Amino acid sequence: MKIDTIEPTPRFTKNWKRLPEAVQKKTIKTLKMFRSDPFHPSLRLHKLSGNFAEYWSISVGLKYRIIFRMEKGTAILFTIGTHAIYQKM
Repeated sequence: MKIDTIEPTPRFTKNWKRLPEAVQKKTIKTLKMFRSDPFHPSLRLHKLSGNFAEYWSISVGLKYRIIFRMEKGTAILFTIGTHAIYQKM
């Protein structure tokens, strides 16, 4: 998986702005790492299944997840939140 660009959706941006400032900062660091090394173990990158089979997930610390999909080298960030975001999709 090669990440050429990262594009947040309006939904991602809205949810990111609702997070505590410390989590926002950690998210920025996580996305920098993701772009340079998407397979870094701390990201816990994995493909989702079932109704979410077209999406992937990476972790922001232990509590938060970024849900995204890949389109020709572009990671389209769909949403961010706690594990409960899977019920809101």
